[in-house]
Amino acid sequence: MNAEQSYLKLLEAIKKRKDANEAFELAGLAMGGAWIAERLAKDLQLPQYGVINVAFHRDDYAEKGMTALRTASTMPTNLPFEVNGANIILIDDVLLTGRTVRAALNELFDFGRPARVELMVLADRENRELPIAANVVGERVSIPDHKILVLEKDGAGKFSFQLEERTA
Repeated sequence: MNAEQSYLKLLEAIKKRKDANEAFELAGLAMGGAWIAERLAKDLQLPQYGVINVAFHRDDYAEKGMTALRTASTMPTNLPFEVNGANIILIDDVLLTGRTVRAALNELFDFGRPARVELMVLADRENRELPIAANVVGERVSIPDHKILVLEKDGAGKFSFQLEERTA
């Protein structure tokens, strides 16, 4: 699992759109997706990117409790562009069940009705509970169900994945 190689695939896919003068907005899902969207915007010299925090739209909000509140306060939703009629590319680090993407769509639609929404992810674990698929995938990975894939960012902004034990 090479997060940097996966990032370059996403960068290339978005670069093609920019080079073709396609209108789009980037919105990263907090936390990992927001890191990726920030770096994409910087690398492509885009004027802005958005952040979507899904904490209040999660179907497991009651179990997450204070953790959800902390993430919502440290990286709140910020969409510095008009959502209505926009072509929005959602960016996330890992796609597993699709539940986080569903929550992100709910949060996004609280701000308006986009013309189109696409999804790009660094890693797809291919274990869906909902009919959600990414338009662009950096890498398809197969890891045991008792493990989680965690995106990390070093001081230079480079990405890596770590495998950790699932706690819940």
